[in-house]
Amino acid sequence: MAEATLARRRPSRRPAWAGFAFSSPWIIGLVVFMAGPILVSLYYSFTEFNLFQSPRWVGLKNYATLLEDPKFLGSVFNTAYLAIIGVPLGLAFALLVALALNFPVRGQPLYRAIVYLPAIVPVVTASYLWRWVFNAQYGYLNQVLGRVGLPQPNWLADPLWTKPAVLIIIWWGIGATAVIYLAALKQVPQQLYEAAAVDGANGWQRFWYVTWPALTPVTLFQLIMGVIAALQIFAPTYLLTQSRGNGANGGPGDSLLTYTMHLFHNAFVFLKMGQAAAMAWILFLVIGLLTLLILLTSRRWVHYGSE
Repeated sequence: MAEATLARRRPSRRPAWAGFAFSSPWIIGLVVFMAGPILVSLYYSFTEFNLFQSPRWVGLKNYATLLEDPKFLGSVFNTAYLAIIGVPLGLAFALLVALALNFPVRGQPLYRAIVYLPAIVPVVTASYLWRWVFNAQYGYLNQVLGRVGLPQPNWLADPLWTKPAVLIIIWWGIGATAVIYLAALKQVPQQLYEAAAVDGANGWQRFWYVTWPALTPVTLFQLIMGVIAALQIFAPTYLLTQSRGNGANGGPGDSLLTYTMHLFHNAFVFLKMGQAAAMAWILFLVIGLLTLLILLTSRRWVHYGSE
């Protein structure tokens, strides 16, 4: 009798094994197609490997070679430029758009759809569309600038204007960010605005002391995702610098040679798989450190509802 009671109290392992069995396809896929290649790439980063010969161990040579490569340093500068300028200004622009879309005006759903539409356009289609818009001779942008008496830059051939052209494309697609901000604005309690108005707060004070604190958690998420996306930017710069019959070359003066494009060139053009793997791991560590830094500093400026 006592043994039967003890057996009933003993937890059954069958549900646990059943759970592992149902999740085994995903676990196997994770190990074989993700975790395995990630660990192999770490090994390759310490080797000289060109896909046709066996990897040869070279230690930290790949990392040291990258630090002496002017193209590598240039790609770091170009990527940092796009991230430092593009992400903060993109968030600010998206917030302004969300505030404008939050006003109750006639045709509001149509305006929201127009703002969000660029976010669902495929990146390849958008990049080729903007190549046409940025054309120095017959592009619409220069035609508009010429009619209002403004300079008409050679957007894709002048190193001074190539990165601003990419920033325009990035900011053109901030519809998804604006929609997230718009959803967060809907969650701000209306009674807080009423209490601030009773206390005599003006429009700026209501935004700074009521709206902005409520938006800081969303801004933290948008900032982290924006930094990660900016550091991995590839398709727009690659397609804008692609010549007819030739692959992408980084643009005039390598002004659009981003980090991931240089990684792509090392891996699939020059077949320097070891250096490409080293670049991938450097990028992984930089993204991890920046994410950790943002999370640590968020304690000072992010406000949650319970605080």
